[in-house]
Amino acid sequence: MLEHLDDFLSYISSEKGLALNTIEAYRHDCLGFISYLERKGIPSLNHVKQIDIVGFLGEFKEKGYASSTISRALIAIKVMYRFLKRERIIDHNITLYLESPKLWQLIPEVLSVEEIDALLLQPDISTAAGARDKAILEMLYGSGLRVSEVCRLGLYDVDDTFVKVFGKGSKERVVPVGKKAIEAIDYYLANFRDQTDSKRQQTLFVNQRGRPLDRIAIWKMIKKYAKEAGIEKNISPHTMRHSFATHLLDNGADLRVIQEMLGHANISSTDRYTHISRSHLHEAFSAFHPRR
Repeated sequence: MLEHLDDFLSYISSEKGLALNTIEAYRHDCLGFISYLERKGIPSLNHVKQIDIVGFLGEFKEKGYASSTISRALIAIKVMYRFLKRERIIDHNITLYLESPKLWQLIPEVLSVEEIDALLLQPDISTAAGARDKAILEMLYGSGLRVSEVCRLGLYDVDDTFVKVFGKGSKERVVPVGKKAIEAIDYYLANFRDQTDSKRQQTLFVNQRGRPLDRIAIWKMIKKYAKEAGIEKNISPHTMRHSFATHLLDNGADLRVIQEMLGHANISSTDRYTHISRSHLHEAFSAFHPRR
């Protein structure tokens, strides 16, 4: 079965032109699925039944994985099965009638404005790491960037009003950047970035050795500050992006404008935030309306 996985990965890499992160996610999920089939003694992909796919995804659920992770795994399997059917490696595409979890089940965790403020107060900006972390948090929340986009930011991608972002599939977009984020970046660069080093290293956010930060470093940093701020929600860098979009919507921003800023190719990806906003409205009604 592994040889078919290699063929599939070559296909999505060469013919589909998917981003490296997406290809790696598909590889991880499909490899996990094949390993599951081997553990169950299923001899080939032609012998797989729908119940086997459900069983594989059920293990994700038992381990406490998020609905979004389970949905991603199912999508990877469905794309692989379309390829296998097209190449006549399998006789029937058994994934055709397996539905992904509904979008409303994938509503992400969102921080309140008060929680965002508490988080942003945590970095010690008298240190190089703290000043850098403050600027990163401001960018994640102030412009709704993906963590991978923040990692790729160059010194000259940010001006006084906009940030140039290279998103999924190397698509470029221009996003407004807030005053607080600009102030934090300027402070970090002026006080802690060696000017000679800046000429050599064009990446905006670097570690102590002058190398670009990776996503894991930023993930750990946010977890640390969330704990220090007393935030009990299970958050990640993407939580800042979700909070950015939700707070814009709550304050009257148009969904199409938010779609453009987030870099979503499809409005349905952005539409999930209307569910979050509605839930906030319901909470406010329940808490404060005299005839609730």
